[in-house]
Amino acid sequence: MELNQLQRSFLEYTAALFREGFLDSQFSQLYQLQDESNPEFVVEVVSLFFEDSERLINDLSRALDQTIVDFRKIDAHVHQLKGSSSSIGAQRVKNSCVSFRNFCEAQNIEECSKCLQQVKQEYLLIKNKLEALFQLEKQIVAAGGAINMVEWML
Repeated sequence: MELNQLQRSFLEYTAALFREGFLDSQFSQLYQLQDESNPEFVVEVVSLFFEDSERLINDLSRALDQTIVDFRKIDAHVHQLKGSSSSIGAQRVKNSCVSFRNFCEAQNIEECSKCLQQVKQEYLLIKNKLEALFQLEKQIVAAGGAINMVEWML
């Protein structure tokens, strides 16, 4: 694929992620922090988000499977996941966590279990979409191009 086509694909794909509510303005702000001195900044931050999220989702699964459910512990895990998803702009994951926390407060195990499935689904979706976005970015850089921040943030 030629460089202009790759850049156009990147812009269109990014715009769709915002339009469909996967990402919010926090993701744009993250990209603004990336520069020549740290060209992998966003990938590194998002990779840490992936690692933390997988650990938290596993912890949540285990906590919900306990005979006696500790809703305070579950709420703490969900709160942490909500914060980390918010910090990278993963809007749909964050929104799923808001509902999850409400059911933790109500100590509703059935609804918490449903929320966990929703959080897992949203997490896997954003993970796949961001990995595809980063792959496009790598192709652009490999072809000698760059991402024009101004264009895709408008």
